[in-house]
Amino acid sequence: MKRVVFAKLPSAEAGPIIRDLMSKEYVDLHAKIGKDDDFRYVPILPEHLGDVKAMGLDTMEGDAHTLDRRSPQEKIHDILVSYPELEGIIPEKWEYVGDIVIVRMDPRCDPYKELIGRTYAEVLGAKTVCADIRGVSGEFRQPSMEIIYGTETESVRLENGIRYGFDVTKVMFASGNTDERMRMRQQDCTGETVVDMFAGIGYFTLPLAKYSGARRVFACEKNPESYQFLCRNILDNELSDIVIPILSDNRNLLGTHFADRILMGYVQTTSEFVPKALSMIRPNGI
Repeated sequence: MKRVVFAKLPSAEAGPIIRDLMSKEYVDLHAKIGKDDDFRYVPILPEHLGDVKAMGLDTMEGDAHTLDRRSPQEKIHDILVSYPELEGIIPEKWEYVGDIVIVRMDPRCDPYKELIGRTYAEVLGAKTVCADIRGVSGEFRQPSMEIIYGTETESVRLENGIRYGFDVTKVMFASGNTDERMRMRQQDCTGETVVDMFAGIGYFTLPLAKYSGARRVFACEKNPESYQFLCRNILDNELSDIVIPILSDNRNLLGTHFADRILMGYVQTTSEFVPKALSMIRPNGI
């Protein structure tokens, strides 16, 4: 709360007057406009009290709830300003995964990582803050994450009506593939048998199974960590009657010429898997 002077405006006339006061920059934007049944109470900047009275408006003094209009970046900077070593190197961007926040930190921030984690959690309302150290690596493209605040690393991302559950320290989630996941939702696969050769946690399998009309989706995943979440996500999205998860290298899948459609994605070595895809696809398949 803070003490301010309000312009006291009859509710029936308040709208255009408030817009006029705003346009003239007379309103204190760090205090909240109040109201009761009959009046609106608009906080006025001290230097413009004379201007408001000259407009013939009634004024009164009172307490106002403060309204913090600083951006998250500004709030974080204001908390960390007493640490000059961090000037210009703290993360300006982050990614939300449910109530987990992921940042990329300059190595020079490392001595202050616990402070940074606590600050970002407080300002952004996160239960856990993780630092992305080296991106993804290895055959299973596993993330390299360090927890700098909190303990819970499992979260659920809701996207296009699909719940994707995963652990940010164990499984990569490709945020940049949003358009492609949306495209899966828009496919017409009515009655088809589909094979997703690199299913992951269900990135493409789940929207295709839920919205495309596919009769059956075989979702193959080699990484045991990803496979665990794939199975859970199939259950959580109520798709067990359509999706069959398979823990295997897709080159070991059984059967020939049974699929109407193959999903391959791009895994840098995709060309190595084309012969297997061709062996599974039916004539005139996609």
